[in-house]
Amino acid sequence: VLCMNILSSDYFKELYRLKTYHEVIDEIYNQVDHVEPWMTGNCRGPSTAFCLLYKFFTMKLTVKQIHGLLSHTDSPYIRAIGFLYLRYVGDPKTLWGWCEQYVKDEEEFSPGSNGRMTTMGQYIRDLLLDQYYFDTLFPRIPVPILRQINSNLERLKLPTQPAGVTGTVGRHGSDDTARRPPSVKAALSVSFGQRAPHRVSTRDSSPVRRSLPSSQDRERNGDHCDREGLREKDRFRENMERGRSRERERDRDRSRERERDRDRSRER
Repeated sequence: VLCMNILSSDYFKELYRLKTYHEVIDEIYNQVDHVEPWMTGNCRGPSTAFCLLYKFFTMKLTVKQIHGLLSHTDSPYIRAIGFLYLRYVGDPKTLWGWCEQYVKDEEEFSPGSNGRMTTMGQYIRDLLLDQYYFDTLFPRIPVPILRQINSNLERLKLPTQPAGVTGTVGRHGSDDTARRPPSVKAALSVSFGQRAPHRVSTRDSSPVRRSLPSSQDRERNGDHCDREGLREKDRFRENMERGRSRERERDRDRSRERERDRDRSRER
């Protein structure tokens, strides 16, 4: 649902004019003031941040460009969108390698629209530890990899449970979430063919909220989680490819229109 709302939004269509990585960064700097997936208040569209995040999906960023986002000094929201990019499309096996040097980062910002401040390091740790993000779902991190991330955090003497800075506190009934129209809460989901989980009925079943399963359960469930994560990632990539195809088609239409204009000018 979120993906299709982005592709059909007027703001995302306006982003076709942005052709370079640096133009998108400038747009983030000028327009983004939170990194929730949806607009706040009574608005029902995708947020500016997630439209720009999806724009990056269509551009297939290089390793150098991703490093540029993660270490950018102009705005914490540029960095946050870089980490979201990795969380959605990065290989789970490489996530810790990308994030390790930033999990203690002390830069402060407000991920949500409620103004609640946190550090970039805490935000990154919640991206790694929690499957939920402001009532949407991330691609699942396989249990063996999540277990290794927990081990790495313990080694650094950092918490191994999400702190709720990515909106999971709101799933328990914060005023900010309660103010959203019910139809939006019912529609919150990502493009994996899944509906968003109900805030109350699924909070105990979250694979991150509950304590880690026994070693026997983890071994039994590991292969299933790997397959589920791959299926989710494949569906997400299919949606991204459709978005890129639409953008290429629009570029071809504009090129044909310019050629027709030149032909008409010659005829005159």
